[in-house]
Amino acid sequence: MDTAQPLYKNIGVQVVIAMIIGTVVGAVMGEQAAIFAPLGAIFIHLIKMLVIPLIGVSIISGAANLGNSPAAGKIGISTFGFFMATSAVAVALALVMGSLFQPGTGLDLSQASDMFSNEYADKGGVPGVMETVIGMIPENIFASLMDANILQIMVFCLFFGIALSKQPSDKTAPIMSGLDTVIRAFIWMINVVMLIAPLGVFGLMAESVGTFGFAMLGLVAKLFGVYVAAILIYGFVFYPLTIKLFSKMSVREFMSAMKKPQAVALSTSSSMATLPVTMEVVEEELKVSKATASFVLPLGATINMSGNAIYYGLVAVFFAQMFQVDLGLAAYAAIIFTATLGAIGQAGVPGPSFLVVAVLLAAGIPIEGLPLLFALDRIFDMIRTSLNITGDAACAVIVDRFNEKHL
Repeated sequence: MDTAQPLYKNIGVQVVIAMIIGTVVGAVMGEQAAIFAPLGAIFIHLIKMLVIPLIGVSIISGAANLGNSPAAGKIGISTFGFFMATSAVAVALALVMGSLFQPGTGLDLSQASDMFSNEYADKGGVPGVMETVIGMIPENIFASLMDANILQIMVFCLFFGIALSKQPSDKTAPIMSGLDTVIRAFIWMINVVMLIAPLGVFGLMAESVGTFGFAMLGLVAKLFGVYVAAILIYGFVFYPLTIKLFSKMSVREFMSAMKKPQAVALSTSSSMATLPVTMEVVEEELKVSKATASFVLPLGATINMSGNAIYYGLVAVFFAQMFQVDLGLAAYAAIIFTATLGAIGQAGVPGPSFLVVAVLLAAGIPIEGLPLLFALDRIFDMIRTSLNITGDAACAVIVDRFNEKHL
């Protein structure tokens, strides 16, 4: 008879406690908390060590399993459609909330004028459609692996997986069995790495809070509050609603299972680093088929960025209000279009998001105030990443439900 696992042994609980302790230590020690940075660096490096090979093997396995399924094309189209639609809705929500709550009005620019800079003016280029498509095709897959070019790796692995599915089953059976064994080995490695997750999260939080502190937050407190509210609405209202309407799963079951990957995403600020944990939870706890999870989740970690879309939309409205720029319908359309494409193309790794520059330029909004946000980008990034991986899991659950009879 199975007994319930003690609460203190739950990795999600341990990670949350580590985040709280790290935040307190960072606030008390200030910049001296950087001595704990190696703990976070070791954890992130271990996770990243597994990400690229896991994505490659998972995509090949997923594509090979789906290749001969009558639902293969349907799954691909529905996955891309879900990501595009939810990103567009996220931007629209951000624009509505920005217009309602006016986070950029009444800000004393004299407090922040010394931070203004135009050095980001040349970082707003968005490649054209054909440039993007060509850039996704690797000239040398080994060079793509060396450069960790996720999109190129995914294109090759998808192509290779589909090619495997077109071969005689008696020839591919040993390969498929081998891929399954390799994935299981990666899962084992991930579980071992997760044993030190609390220590890594503690180091990440202590360094982040100690380095940046909370002083800068005062200048953008209203933006931060509206941003958190938008994330909560999307994560706890919109996604649960989609689960309720388009799947057979209990919303309570879904949200409960997502606590663990959300905690990891919150601490690592990386959809890619969280991917192994998301895959484990979606397959083991949410009972999504391995074929669907192996296809949807790596793809989502690369192109599904609803949290980023909310950020782009709110920042655009924030600076428009700060610099008293009137936004017309054309500007709003430009923001939605650019932010949706930018969110789809944003790599799932932490760091300042320069794609917001393209969004601002598309709507004719001054960009010199951006450095005001970059110091706090880690805090914004932590929150939006937890929403991004929730969207990945929701997509996997919904796509799997509509195609279960074919899988």
